[in-house]
Formats: sequence, structure tokens, C-alpha cells
Amino acid sequence: MLKVGVIADTHIPDRAQDLHPGLIPALETAGVDLILHAGDICLPDVLTQLEKVAPVQAVRGNRDWFFQPSLPWILRYEWEGISVALVHGHGSLWQYSWDKVQYLFKGYQFYRYHNVVTGEAGSAQVVIFGHTHTPENRHVEGRLLFNPGSACHGVRRSVIPSFGILQFDNGQVNGEIRRLEGWKLTGGRWVEGVHGNKTRKK
Repeated sequence: MLKVGVIADTHIPDRAQDLHPGLIPALETAGVDLILHAGDICLPDVLTQLEKVAPVQAVRGNRDWFFQPSLPWILRYEWEGISVALVHGHGSLWQYSWDKVQYLFKGYQFYRYHNVVTGEAGSAQVVIFGHTHTPENRHVEGRLLFNPGSACHGVRRSVIPSFGILQFDNGQVNGEIRRLEGWKLTGGRWVEGVHGNKTRKK
């Protein structure tokens, strides 16, 4: 069995100064064999911190200027007989720009990103992506589309930061979204508490 931790959209330091305080402990507790980062990492130190838990592989997101050209746009794997593609999910410049317009008027719509990421991933049975800051763990037309959500913040205030776990075992894959609760971002700093009950900063 292979257990993979999946992370996306950490956005350090453009939106948060540090990784979510619960992320590293949660990955350690989960006992992951490998960590995938689906882009918008922003600073290389993020990957260095994650590598203390398990080997890390990553793709470049639309905000990953520091990684040009060291990170690829897509990675492909085959685990336990299952083909996997890892992308960020923003698509071409045209797709990215058009989606910004669509989002202003219609908000988040899964099908828009489905069309982009499946086009990039080809025939992969599991498509891992980020970009939307919205968790997804759904089967569509015989393939698993998996977005761990943002480990920094959701696209809406009600969406809690999260990461994902994928388990590959004997030709089967199971996905799980795990929420990172107990902390909120305030001015780029992590504040401990629930629903704005601030007790200390990190």
C-alpha cells in the first residue's frame, strides 16, 4: 500500500507567513510515504519543511515564479496499476483569464475546472489538482478528480484549510479530505482559536 499526502496552494508568503501549524503534525500522524504539492507553493522553503516528513514532489502553479523552470507543469505516475496525473489546474493564460471573469459572475463551478484538468491529464485515472482552494473528491466518468483544497485558506470564508490523503492498494485508490481546524489567518499570521476566538498567534 502507498499512502500519499496531497497539498495545494500554501501561498507563502503572499497570503500566509508560515505553513498552517497543524499541517506538519497531521502529515506525520497520517504516516504518509510521499507528499505531492499541486502548486502555488510560492517559496522553496515550503518544500524543504515538507521534506522533513516524507519525500516531496511538486508541480508549478500560476504563482510559482521562484520555481521557473525547475518545476514541471505536470507529473505522471503509475502506482498499484493506477495512472495518476498531478497538475495545478489553472490551464493556459486564456483559460486562466476567462475563468477569472466567469468566477466574478458565477462563482466556483466544478465543471469549469473539470474540463481544464482532464484536458491536461489525458487518460489518467486519478487527476490531482489545486488552484480552486475548494476540496474535491469525486468520481467522474470512471476517474477520480481529487483536489485537497488549500492548506492556507478556502476560496470562501466558510471553507476551512485542508489537505488530502490518497491510498493506493492492490489496484484500488481511496481519497480523503482532512480539514485543518483550530487556526485562522489574521493579517497573514495564524491565530489559534475557533470562529475568531483568538488566544495566541504563531
